[in-house]
Amino acid sequence: MDVRGTGVVGGRFRLGTTLLGSIALLVVLLFSCSSASALPAFARKYGMPCSSCHEAWPKLSPFGQQFKDNGYQMGNDRDAPIFQNPSYWPVTFRITPQWHRESTNKAQVDGVDGVGADEAKVTTHGFDWSGLDFHTAGTLANNISFYVLPSSDNTGAFHFESVWARLDNIAGSSWLNVKFGKFELDNLLSEKRILTLTNVGGFYENYHFQPMVAPGVPEASYSFGIGDNQVGIEWMGHSKDDRTRVSASLLSSNDGTPGLPTSRGYDGFFAASQAFQLGSLGLQRVGGFAYIGEAPTYFQYTLNGTGIPGTGIGNKGFQRYGLIGMWYIKKFDITTMYFHGKDDATLATTLALTGAPPTPPTGAHSPTWNGALFESHYNFNPQLILINRYEMVRMSQQVFSTNPGNLGNVDTLTFGVRYYPFISSRAGFAYHGEYAISRIRGASPVTLTDLVSSSLLAGIDFDF
Repeated sequence: MDVRGTGVVGGRFRLGTTLLGSIALLVVLLFSCSSASALPAFARKYGMPCSSCHEAWPKLSPFGQQFKDNGYQMGNDRDAPIFQNPSYWPVTFRITPQWHRESTNKAQVDGVDGVGADEAKVTTHGFDWSGLDFHTAGTLANNISFYVLPSSDNTGAFHFESVWARLDNIAGSSWLNVKFGKFELDNLLSEKRILTLTNVGGFYENYHFQPMVAPGVPEASYSFGIGDNQVGIEWMGHSKDDRTRVSASLLSSNDGTPGLPTSRGYDGFFAASQAFQLGSLGLQRVGGFAYIGEAPTYFQYTLNGTGIPGTGIGNKGFQRYGLIGMWYIKKFDITTMYFHGKDDATLATTLALTGAPPTPPTGAHSPTWNGALFESHYNFNPQLILINRYEMVRMSQQVFSTNPGNLGNVDTLTFGVRYYPFISSRAGFAYHGEYAISRIRGASPVTLTDLVSSSLLAGIDFDF
Protein backbone atom coordinates (compact mmCIF):
# COMPACT_ATOMS: atom_id res chain seq x y z
CA MET A 1 0.00 0.00 0.00
CA ASP A 2 1.26 3.43 -0.79
CA VAL A 3 -0.17 4.87 2.41
CA ARG A 4 3.09 3.77 4.01
CA GLY A 5 6.67 4.78 3.20
CA THR A 6 10.20 3.60 3.55
CA GLY A 7 12.09 4.54 6.64
CA VAL A 8 14.97 4.03 9.00
CA VAL A 9 15.28 2.87 12.60
CA GLY A 10 15.92 3.85 16.38
CA GLY A 11 17.53 3.14 19.79
CA ARG A 12 16.69 4.76 23.18
CA PHE A 13 13.02 5.51 22.88
CA ARG A 14 11.06 8.07 24.81
CA LEU A 15 7.54 9.19 23.98
CA GLY A 16 7.47 12.88 24.87
CA THR A 17 4.79 14.70 26.76
CA THR A 18 3.73 16.46 23.57
CA LEU A 19 2.89 13.13 21.92
CA LEU A 20 1.07 11.81 25.01
CA GLY A 21 -0.94 14.99 25.24
CA SER A 22 -1.83 14.81 21.56
CA ILE A 23 -2.98 11.20 21.84
CA ALA A 24 -5.01 11.98 24.98
CA LEU A 25 -6.70 14.89 23.22
CA LEU A 26 -7.33 12.72 20.17
CA VAL A 27 -8.98 10.00 22.29
CA VAL A 28 -11.25 12.56 23.99
CA LEU A 29 -12.31 13.92 20.63
CA LEU A 30 -12.86 10.46 19.23
CA PHE A 31 -15.23 9.41 21.98
CA SER A 32 -17.31 12.47 21.26
CA CYS A 33 -18.10 10.88 17.86
CA SER A 34 -20.76 8.32 17.32
CA SER A 35 -18.80 1.58 15.42
CA ALA A 36 -15.43 -0.58 12.91
CA SER A 37 -15.20 -0.81 9.17
CA ALA A 38 -13.02 -2.14 6.35
CA LEU A 39 -12.38 -2.12 2.62
CA PRO A 40 -16.09 -2.03 1.84
CA ALA A 41 -16.47 -3.53 -1.65
CA PHE A 42 -17.26 -7.01 -0.27
CA ALA A 43 -19.34 -5.64 2.61
CA ARG A 44 -21.55 -3.84 0.08
CA LYS A 45 -21.88 -6.98 -2.03
CA TYR A 46 -22.87 -9.27 0.82
CA GLY A 47 -24.78 -6.70 2.88
CA MET A 48 -22.65 -7.05 6.03
CA PRO A 49 -20.66 -4.56 8.09
CA CYS A 50 -16.91 -4.56 7.42
CA SER A 51 -16.35 -5.63 11.04
CA SER A 52 -17.62 -9.09 10.00
CA CYS A 53 -14.25 -9.75 8.31
CA HIS A 54 -11.94 -7.39 10.22
CA GLU A 55 -10.93 -7.05 13.83
CA ALA A 56 -9.85 -3.51 12.95
CA TRP A 57 -9.53 -2.82 9.26
CA PRO A 58 -7.40 -3.72 7.42
CA LYS A 59 -6.50 -6.44 9.99
CA LEU A 60 -8.44 -9.63 9.24
CA SER A 61 -10.46 -11.66 11.70
CA PRO A 62 -10.47 -15.50 11.45
CA PHE A 63 -13.73 -15.27 9.47
CA GLY A 64 -12.17 -12.71 7.13
CA GLN A 65 -9.11 -14.92 6.61
CA GLN A 66 -11.36 -17.86 5.73
CA PHE A 67 -13.36 -15.72 3.28
CA LYS A 68 -10.11 -14.63 1.61
CA ASP A 69 -8.71 -18.17 1.48
CA ASN A 70 -11.94 -19.39 -0.12
CA GLY A 71 -11.43 -16.98 -3.03
CA TYR A 72 -13.62 -14.15 -1.71
CA GLN A 73 -16.61 -16.50 -1.69
CA MET A 74 -19.27 -17.21 0.93
CA GLY A 75 -20.61 -20.33 -0.75
CA ASN A 76 -24.02 -18.78 -1.45
CA ASP A 77 -25.84 -17.26 -4.42
CA ARG A 78 -24.31 -13.84 -3.79
CA ASP A 79 -20.92 -15.18 -4.91
CA ALA A 80 -22.05 -14.91 -8.54
CA PRO A 81 -20.42 -11.97 -10.37
CA ILE A 82 -23.80 -11.03 -11.86
CA PHE A 83 -25.28 -10.52 -8.40
CA GLN A 84 -26.07 -6.85 -7.91
CA ASN A 85 -28.04 -4.66 -5.57
CA PRO A 86 -28.49 -0.88 -5.64
CA SER A 87 -25.81 -0.30 -2.97
CA TYR A 88 -23.07 -2.41 -4.56
CA TRP A 89 -20.10 -0.81 -6.29
CA PRO A 90 -17.31 -3.38 -6.86
CA VAL A 91 -14.43 -0.92 -6.43
CA THR A 92 -12.81 0.51 -3.29
CA PHE A 93 -10.45 3.48 -3.14
CA ARG A 94 -8.33 4.39 -0.10
CA ILE A 95 -6.35 7.52 0.75
CA THR A 96 -5.15 9.25 3.94
CA PRO A 97 -5.06 13.06 4.32
CA GLN A 98 -2.68 13.76 7.18
CA TRP A 99 -0.36 16.01 9.14
CA HIS A 100 3.07 14.49 9.71
CA ARG A 101 6.48 15.37 11.10
CA GLU A 102 9.71 13.70 9.91
CA SER A 103 13.07 14.06 11.65
CA THR A 104 16.53 12.65 10.89
CA ASN A 105 19.43 13.33 13.22
CA LYS A 106 22.24 13.17 10.62
CA ALA A 107 21.32 14.11 7.06
CA GLN A 108 24.10 14.80 4.55
CA VAL A 109 24.45 18.53 3.80
CA ASP A 110 27.00 20.91 2.32
CA GLY A 111 29.58 22.17 4.82
CA VAL A 112 32.76 24.17 5.16
CA ASP A 113 34.77 21.25 3.79
CA GLY A 114 32.79 21.04 0.57
CA VAL A 115 29.68 19.62 -1.09
CA GLY A 116 28.01 16.98 1.05
CA ALA A 117 30.83 17.12 3.60
CA ASP A 118 28.74 17.72 6.70
CA GLU A 119 25.75 16.32 8.60
CA ALA A 120 22.84 18.14 10.21
CA LYS A 121 19.57 17.34 11.93
CA VAL A 122 16.75 17.88 9.46
CA THR A 123 13.11 18.13 10.56
CA THR A 124 10.12 18.78 8.32
CA HIS A 125 6.41 18.95 9.14
CA GLY A 126 3.14 20.00 7.57
CA PHE A 127 -0.10 18.87 5.99
CA ASP A 128 0.04 16.22 3.28
CA TRP A 129 -1.75 13.20 1.83
CA SER A 130 -0.84 9.60 1.14
CA GLY A 131 -0.84 7.67 -2.09
CA LEU A 132 -4.11 6.38 -3.54
CA ASP A 133 -5.13 2.73 -3.87
CA PHE A 134 -7.92 1.41 -6.12
CA HIS A 135 -9.04 -2.08 -5.11
CA THR A 136 -11.28 -4.26 -7.24
CA ALA A 137 -11.70 -7.96 -6.52
CA GLY A 138 -14.23 -10.75 -6.48
CA THR A 139 -15.34 -13.61 -8.68
CA LEU A 140 -15.40 -13.89 -12.47
CA ALA A 141 -17.36 -17.13 -12.21
CA ASN A 142 -17.89 -19.80 -9.60
CA ASN A 143 -14.47 -20.65 -8.10
CA ILE A 144 -12.59 -18.20 -10.35
CA SER A 145 -11.40 -15.21 -8.33
CA PHE A 146 -9.47 -12.08 -9.24
CA TYR A 147 -7.82 -9.04 -7.66
CA VAL A 148 -6.50 -5.88 -9.34
CA LEU A 149 -4.90 -3.01 -7.39
CA PRO A 150 -3.64 0.06 -9.29
CA SER A 151 -1.77 2.15 -6.73
CA SER A 152 -0.16 5.57 -6.89
CA ASP A 153 2.21 7.62 -4.80
CA ASN A 154 1.03 11.04 -3.65
CA THR A 155 2.13 12.65 -6.93
CA GLY A 156 -0.30 10.47 -8.91
CA ALA A 157 2.35 8.17 -10.46
CA PHE A 158 0.57 4.81 -10.77
CA HIS A 159 1.83 1.22 -10.81
CA PHE A 160 0.13 -2.16 -10.40
CA GLU A 161 0.51 -3.38 -6.83
CA SER A 162 -1.50 -6.58 -7.44
CA VAL A 163 -2.80 -8.27 -10.59
CA TRP A 164 -3.88 -11.90 -10.27
CA ALA A 165 -6.48 -14.55 -11.07
CA ARG A 166 -7.08 -17.70 -9.00
CA LEU A 167 -8.70 -21.07 -9.59
CA ASP A 168 -10.41 -22.01 -6.34
CA ASN A 169 -11.40 -25.39 -4.93
CA ILE A 170 -10.21 -27.35 -7.95
CA ALA A 171 -12.00 -30.72 -8.18
CA GLY A 172 -14.06 -29.62 -5.19
CA SER A 173 -11.06 -29.64 -2.84
CA SER A 174 -10.09 -26.74 -0.59
CA TRP A 175 -6.52 -28.08 -0.82
CA LEU A 176 -6.26 -27.21 -4.53
CA ASN A 177 -6.15 -23.46 -5.24
CA VAL A 178 -3.83 -21.97 -7.86
CA LYS A 179 -3.06 -18.26 -8.21
CA PHE A 180 -1.24 -16.66 -11.16
CA GLY A 181 0.06 -13.09 -11.48
CA LYS A 182 1.47 -10.50 -9.09
CA PHE A 183 0.43 -11.07 -5.50
CA GLU A 184 1.35 -10.77 -1.85
CA LEU A 185 3.27 -13.75 -0.50
CA ASP A 186 1.06 -16.05 1.56
CA ASN A 187 2.68 -15.18 4.87
CA LEU A 188 0.90 -15.32 8.21
CA LEU A 189 1.89 -11.73 9.07
CA SER A 190 0.71 -9.52 6.20
CA GLU A 191 2.47 -6.23 5.53
CA LYS A 192 -0.34 -5.20 3.19
CA ARG A 193 -2.74 -5.23 6.15
CA ILE A 194 -0.43 -3.39 8.52
CA LEU A 195 -2.15 -0.99 10.94
CA THR A 196 0.66 1.59 11.04
CA LEU A 197 1.21 4.29 8.42
CA THR A 198 4.29 6.45 9.15
CA ASN A 199 7.43 6.57 7.04
CA VAL A 200 9.35 4.90 9.88
CA GLY A 201 6.73 2.49 11.29
CA GLY A 202 4.58 1.79 8.24
CA PHE A 203 6.40 -1.40 7.18
CA TYR A 204 8.03 -4.45 8.77
CA GLU A 205 11.77 -3.82 9.10
CA ASN A 206 12.64 -7.53 9.13
CA TYR A 207 10.84 -8.07 5.83
CA HIS A 208 13.05 -5.54 4.02
CA PHE A 209 16.37 -5.64 5.86
CA GLN A 210 19.58 -6.03 3.86
CA PRO A 211 23.02 -5.80 5.53
CA MET A 212 25.66 -3.12 5.11
CA VAL A 213 28.93 -3.90 3.34
CA ALA A 214 30.90 -1.32 5.32
CA PRO A 215 30.02 1.70 7.49
CA GLY A 216 27.74 3.92 5.43
CA VAL A 217 27.76 1.48 2.45
CA PRO A 218 24.58 -0.60 1.98
CA GLU A 219 24.18 -3.62 -0.28
CA ALA A 220 23.48 -2.32 -3.78
CA SER A 221 23.47 -5.12 -6.37
CA TYR A 222 19.92 -6.25 -5.69
CA SER A 223 16.88 -5.30 -3.65
CA PHE A 224 14.36 -7.65 -2.08
CA GLY A 225 11.58 -7.62 0.49
CA ILE A 226 9.30 -10.39 1.72
CA GLY A 227 6.72 -7.64 2.18
CA ASP A 228 6.87 -6.82 -1.56
CA ASN A 229 4.35 -8.36 -3.95
CA GLN A 230 6.01 -10.92 -6.22
CA VAL A 231 5.22 -12.26 -9.71
CA GLY A 232 4.67 -15.96 -10.29
CA ILE A 233 2.37 -18.88 -9.53
CA GLU A 234 1.16 -20.07 -6.12
CA TRP A 235 -0.46 -23.27 -4.88
CA MET A 236 -2.37 -22.86 -1.65
CA GLY A 237 -4.37 -25.40 0.35
CA HIS A 238 -6.37 -25.20 3.54
CA SER A 239 -8.66 -27.31 5.67
CA LYS A 240 -12.40 -26.70 5.53
CA ASP A 241 -12.27 -24.76 8.80
CA ASP A 242 -9.17 -22.89 7.57
CA ARG A 243 -7.16 -23.78 10.67
CA THR A 244 -4.49 -25.63 8.65
CA ARG A 245 -2.94 -23.67 5.78
CA VAL A 246 -0.02 -24.48 3.45
CA SER A 247 1.33 -22.83 0.30
CA ALA A 248 4.21 -22.94 -2.16
CA SER A 249 5.11 -20.38 -4.83
CA LEU A 250 7.42 -20.26 -7.85
CA LEU A 251 8.41 -16.66 -8.55
CA SER A 252 10.43 -14.64 -11.03
CA SER A 253 13.55 -13.39 -9.29
CA ASN A 254 12.98 -9.66 -9.78
CA ASP A 255 11.21 -8.53 -6.56
CA GLY A 256 7.93 -7.91 -8.39
CA THR A 257 9.39 -5.53 -11.00
CA PRO A 258 7.68 -5.77 -14.42
CA GLY A 259 9.48 -6.41 -17.69
CA LEU A 260 12.11 -8.91 -16.39
CA PRO A 261 14.74 -6.16 -16.01
CA THR A 262 17.72 -8.24 -14.87
CA SER A 263 17.38 -11.91 -14.06
CA ARG A 264 16.09 -15.07 -15.71
CA GLY A 265 16.21 -16.85 -12.36
CA TYR A 266 13.41 -18.15 -10.13
CA ASP A 267 12.73 -18.07 -6.40
CA GLY A 268 10.67 -20.29 -4.15
CA PHE A 269 8.51 -19.34 -1.18
CA PHE A 270 6.95 -21.83 1.24
CA ALA A 271 4.63 -21.19 4.19
CA ALA A 272 2.47 -23.18 6.60
CA SER A 273 0.42 -22.35 9.67
CA GLN A 274 -1.86 -24.05 12.17
CA ALA A 275 -4.59 -22.51 14.33
CA PHE A 276 -6.06 -23.88 17.54
CA GLN A 277 -8.62 -22.73 20.09
CA LEU A 278 -7.21 -22.09 23.56
CA GLY A 279 -10.19 -22.19 25.90
CA SER A 280 -11.96 -18.87 26.20
CA LEU A 281 -8.83 -16.88 25.27
CA GLY A 282 -9.41 -17.10 21.53
CA LEU A 283 -8.02 -18.65 18.35
CA GLN A 284 -4.22 -18.88 18.38
CA ARG A 285 -2.12 -19.42 15.24
CA VAL A 286 1.50 -20.45 14.68
CA GLY A 287 3.38 -20.74 11.40
CA GLY A 288 6.64 -20.62 9.53
CA PHE A 289 8.01 -19.57 6.16
CA ALA A 290 11.07 -19.95 3.96
CA TYR A 291 12.16 -17.88 0.95
CA ILE A 292 14.91 -19.40 -1.20
CA GLY A 293 16.04 -16.85 -3.77
CA GLU A 294 18.79 -15.94 -6.20
CA ALA A 295 19.96 -12.74 -7.83
CA PRO A 296 22.31 -12.05 -10.77
CA THR A 297 25.81 -10.65 -10.27
CA TYR A 298 26.62 -9.50 -13.83
CA PHE A 299 25.12 -9.09 -17.31
CA GLN A 300 25.72 -11.61 -20.07
CA TYR A 301 25.45 -8.84 -22.67
CA THR A 302 25.97 -5.08 -22.56
CA LEU A 303 25.47 -2.20 -24.99
CA ASN A 304 27.70 0.86 -24.61
CA GLY A 305 28.64 -0.52 -21.22
CA THR A 306 25.02 -0.80 -20.04
CA GLY A 307 23.52 -4.20 -19.28
CA ILE A 308 20.92 -5.58 -21.69
CA PRO A 309 17.67 -5.99 -19.70
CA GLY A 310 16.90 -9.59 -18.84
CA THR A 311 20.44 -10.92 -19.40
CA GLY A 312 21.56 -10.97 -15.79
CA ILE A 313 23.47 -14.18 -14.99
CA GLY A 314 25.95 -15.48 -12.44
CA ASN A 315 23.12 -15.93 -9.93
CA LYS A 316 24.01 -16.23 -6.26
CA GLY A 317 21.67 -17.23 -3.48
CA PHE A 318 19.96 -15.56 -0.55
CA GLN A 319 17.59 -17.00 2.05
CA ARG A 320 14.99 -15.72 4.49
CA TYR A 321 13.35 -17.87 7.19
CA GLY A 322 10.90 -17.11 9.95
CA LEU A 323 8.63 -18.42 12.69
CA ILE A 324 5.46 -16.49 13.59
CA GLY A 325 2.97 -16.80 16.44
CA MET A 326 -0.29 -14.89 16.85
CA TRP A 327 -1.46 -15.06 20.46
CA TYR A 328 -4.84 -13.86 21.74
CA ILE A 329 -5.93 -13.17 25.31
CA LYS A 330 -9.47 -11.99 24.69
CA LYS A 331 -9.22 -8.28 23.78
CA PHE A 332 -5.41 -8.30 23.79
CA ASP A 333 -3.27 -9.96 21.13
CA ILE A 334 0.44 -10.09 20.43
CA THR A 335 2.26 -11.30 17.32
CA THR A 336 5.80 -12.62 17.76
CA MET A 337 8.27 -13.38 14.99
CA TYR A 338 11.80 -14.78 14.78
CA PHE A 339 13.59 -13.99 11.51
CA HIS A 340 16.84 -15.27 9.98
CA GLY A 341 18.54 -14.09 6.80
CA LYS A 342 21.66 -14.85 4.79
CA ASP A 343 23.16 -13.42 1.58
CA ASP A 344 25.92 -14.86 -0.56
CA ALA A 345 29.21 -12.97 -0.18
CA THR A 346 29.27 -12.11 -3.90
CA LEU A 347 25.82 -10.48 -3.67
CA ALA A 348 26.84 -8.54 -0.60
CA THR A 349 30.00 -7.10 -2.14
CA THR A 350 28.80 -6.44 -5.72
CA LEU A 351 27.95 -2.74 -5.74
CA ALA A 352 26.72 -2.59 -9.35
CA LEU A 353 26.07 -5.14 -12.11
CA THR A 354 28.54 -4.89 -15.00
CA GLY A 355 29.47 -7.09 -17.95
CA ALA A 356 32.10 -9.10 -16.08
CA PRO A 357 31.81 -11.73 -13.34
CA PRO A 358 32.61 -10.09 -9.98
CA THR A 359 35.10 -11.57 -7.55
CA PRO A 360 34.42 -11.04 -3.84
CA PRO A 361 37.25 -9.20 -2.07
CA THR A 362 39.64 -11.31 -0.03
CA GLY A 363 38.20 -11.99 3.39
CA ALA A 364 34.55 -11.39 2.40
CA HIS A 365 31.94 -13.47 4.22
CA SER A 366 28.31 -14.25 3.57
CA PRO A 367 26.48 -11.87 5.93
CA THR A 368 23.94 -13.48 8.27
CA TRP A 369 21.55 -11.91 10.73
CA ASN A 370 18.69 -12.62 13.11
CA GLY A 371 15.64 -10.50 13.85
CA ALA A 372 12.62 -10.34 16.11
CA LEU A 373 9.23 -8.65 16.14
CA PHE A 374 6.73 -8.05 18.93
CA GLU A 375 3.49 -6.39 17.82
CA SER A 376 0.59 -6.00 20.24
CA HIS A 377 -2.96 -4.68 19.91
CA TYR A 378 -5.63 -3.96 22.48
CA ASN A 379 -9.21 -3.66 21.28
CA PHE A 380 -11.12 -1.63 23.86
CA ASN A 381 -14.18 -2.20 21.67
CA PRO A 382 -14.82 -2.64 17.92
CA GLN A 383 -14.16 1.08 17.46
CA LEU A 384 -10.90 1.71 19.32
CA ILE A 385 -7.58 -0.15 19.02
CA LEU A 386 -4.18 0.63 20.54
CA ILE A 387 -1.06 -0.52 18.66
CA ASN A 388 2.53 -1.09 19.77
CA ARG A 389 5.42 -2.73 17.90
CA TYR A 390 9.09 -3.29 18.58
CA GLU A 391 11.42 -4.72 15.93
CA MET A 392 15.10 -5.52 16.11
CA VAL A 393 17.75 -6.86 13.72
CA ARG A 394 21.12 -8.14 14.91
CA MET A 395 24.01 -9.07 12.64
CA SER A 396 25.59 -12.44 13.49
CA GLN A 397 28.27 -12.32 10.76
CA GLN A 398 29.51 -9.18 9.02
CA VAL A 399 30.64 -9.06 5.40
CA PHE A 400 34.14 -8.22 6.64
CA SER A 401 35.58 -9.14 10.01
CA THR A 402 37.03 -5.62 10.23
CA ASN A 403 33.51 -4.13 10.39
CA PRO A 404 32.13 -3.23 13.82
CA GLY A 405 30.15 -6.20 15.14
CA ASN A 406 26.97 -4.13 15.46
CA LEU A 407 27.20 -2.46 12.04
CA GLY A 408 23.72 -2.24 10.51
CA ASN A 409 21.86 -3.37 13.63
CA VAL A 410 18.34 -1.98 13.68
CA ASP A 411 15.82 -1.04 16.39
CA THR A 412 12.35 0.34 15.66
CA LEU A 413 9.61 1.26 18.12
CA THR A 414 6.09 2.29 17.08
CA PHE A 415 3.00 3.46 19.01
CA GLY A 416 -0.39 4.02 17.41
CA VAL A 417 -4.10 4.49 18.01
CA ARG A 418 -6.97 4.03 15.56
CA TYR A 419 -10.61 4.96 16.17
CA TYR A 420 -13.48 4.00 13.85
CA PRO A 421 -16.44 6.33 14.52
CA PHE A 422 -19.06 4.22 12.70
CA ILE A 423 -19.77 0.72 11.39
CA SER A 424 -20.92 0.63 7.79
CA SER A 425 -21.24 -1.70 4.84
CA ARG A 426 -20.53 1.18 2.45
CA ALA A 427 -17.38 2.92 3.68
CA GLY A 428 -14.43 2.76 6.05
CA PHE A 429 -13.27 5.67 8.18
CA ALA A 430 -10.60 5.87 10.90
CA TYR A 431 -8.89 8.58 12.90
CA HIS A 432 -5.22 7.58 13.06
CA GLY A 433 -2.45 8.78 15.37
CA GLU A 434 1.08 7.30 15.37
CA TYR A 435 4.64 7.89 16.52
CA ALA A 436 7.66 5.80 15.44
CA ILE A 437 11.39 6.11 16.11
CA SER A 438 14.24 4.08 14.68
CA ARG A 439 18.01 3.63 14.70
CA ILE A 440 20.54 2.01 12.33
CA ARG A 441 24.04 1.48 13.69
CA GLY A 442 26.84 3.01 11.62
CA ALA A 443 24.58 4.27 8.83
CA SER A 444 25.00 8.05 8.91
CA PRO A 445 26.31 9.24 5.53
CA VAL A 446 29.42 11.22 6.59
CA THR A 447 30.50 10.41 10.14
CA LEU A 448 29.36 6.75 9.82
CA THR A 449 27.72 6.89 13.25
CA ASP A 450 24.20 5.92 14.30
CA LEU A 451 21.36 7.20 12.12
CA VAL A 452 18.16 7.97 14.06
CA SER A 453 14.86 8.91 12.44
CA SER A 454 11.37 9.53 13.77
CA SER A 455 7.88 10.11 12.41
CA LEU A 456 4.75 11.58 13.99
CA LEU A 457 1.43 11.39 12.10
CA ALA A 458 -2.20 12.38 12.67
CA GLY A 459 -4.64 11.75 9.86
CA ILE A 460 -7.94 10.44 8.55
CA ASP A 461 -7.69 7.05 6.85
CA PHE A 462 -10.77 6.39 4.73
CA ASP A 463 -12.03 4.23 1.89
CA PHE A 464 -15.23 3.84 -0.09
